[in-house]
This record gives sequence, C-alpha cells and structure tokens, in this order.
Amino acid sequence: MANPELPPQLANFPAVAKVPVQWGDMDSFQHVNNTVYLRWFETSRVRYLEVSGLNPIMEATGCGPILASVHCNYRKQLRYPDEVLIGARMVKLGGTSMKVEHVVYSVQQQQLVADGESGVVYFDYANQRPIVIPDDVRKLITQAEGREV
Repeated sequence: MANPELPPQLANFPAVAKVPVQWGDMDSFQHVNNTVYLRWFETSRVRYLEVSGLNPIMEATGCGPILASVHCNYRKQLRYPDEVLIGARMVKLGGTSMKVEHVVYSVQQQQLVADGESGVVYFDYANQRPIVIPDDVRKLITQAEGREV
C-alpha cells in the first residue's frame, strides 16, 4: 500500500525501517562497508514480518522464512552521519519460495543508494525442510502488499 509520508521511491513498500548510519559502519575507505547493507536488508525483512502480521503464525507453528540467497546493487556511497530508510516488499510467491525486493534510501542524499533482493524459503524448523507456503500466510502477504503477489 502506498504511504504518502515516505519519499516517492519508498511509497509502495509496506515495510520500511529507519536506521542511523553508525560511525562503525564505515570501513577504511570511509564509506559504509558492503556487509552493512545486507544487515539492513535483514532489518527490513524483519520489519516486513512485523507489518504483515506473520510473527504470530511463525511463533505458533515453528515455521517461517529462511534466507536462501541475497543480492545487492551498490549505487552510491554512504557515509556517517546519515540515516537510511530500508524498504521491503514481496515481489514473488512460489510454492515454497518467495522473493523480497529491498531498497536503501539515504535521507541526507535524498536518493536511493542501493537495491537488491532476497530469496527466501518457507521452512519447517522442527523438521528442517522447506514446506509449501500456507494459505493464511499468502493472505497476510496480500493484505500487507495491498495487491496480489
């Protein structure tokens, strides 16, 4: 669902996390280290679980997403001090897998500085195997997105 309080680049992301850039996020080249972006993607995925209402289902069933892959495109350098808005939205639901799109927006630069995607598998943690995404999970994702995925 579109959120008019966000920059236009994030308006269609149902989950957005706001994170300050920390001094310790920078590396010896004085820009945010590449690994930090992957942590930010994780933060936005966790925010997605909160916003979509999936956390109670995960707690009750012991089933939920597990990261299978992640890809990041680094568009612009980031430096301290700054604040980033990290968006997450579901772009594909398969049988047992889903694809989450991420963007990183710099408040100081007022532009997207990175984007990417996570491949996620719906997983039964007790039995250590992928399972079909349940209908109630699909419904919550559709509601969070405000559209069919």
